Amino acid sequence: MSTESSASASSNNGKLVAILSYIFWIVAIIIHYVGGNKTKLGAYHLRQTLGLFIVGLIAGIICVIIMKISLTLGLIIYWIIAICLFVLWVFGLIAAIKGEEKPTPVLGAKIQSILGGLFN
Repeated sequence: MSTESSASASSNNGKLVAILSYIFWIVAIIIHYVGGNKTKLGAYHLRQTLGLFIVGLIAGIICVIIMKISLTLGLIIYWIIAICLFVLWVFGLIAAIKGEEKPTPVLGAKIQSILGGLFN
């Protein structure tokens, strides 16, 4: 296999991992490690999606606590956060499809600084 086709295969593997990280992130982690071709693009988007997942978990826990005080307020906050996270998820997925290492708005740069060493 030539160097050019090897680089192309590695690039395609990275793009596959990047896209899968937004849909089936556990499968993407397995492909990233078992596939043999760890790529910067795949690792970058795995960190982005893991960060969004963690933010969603923390926000969910906070919303449950708020719901204990006021169900209506907790539900309103939950839906606002859920919609915002979905929009950020879409931005990340679009960047992955384009093959770009572009952080999601608002949270992406912070996610990369906190989770920077993961999936390398």
